[in-house]
Amino acid sequence: MPAAAEDAGMGGGAEKRSLTIQGHRTSISLEPVFWQALQDAAAEEERPLADLVAQIDEARTTNLSSAIRVWLFERERAG
Repeated sequence: MPAAAEDAGMGGGAEKRSLTIQGHRTSISLEPVFWQALQDAAAEEERPLADLVAQIDEARTTNLSSAIRVWLFERERAG
């Protein structure tokens, strides 16, 4: 993998974390770069990470990890 990709957090594979959204516990696997982008988005919107993930969860048509990646991509593209 190119050094630039490693520096951008794209190496190392997905990290699994657990969150409680809408009253139920769920595990989400994302690469570190996506976890950071998700945390940054929640901070920018001044809301808890779990609330942002719940919003993405409500609108998704695929698995949650993929929906988060797509949401982050679309957010960045619209930015």
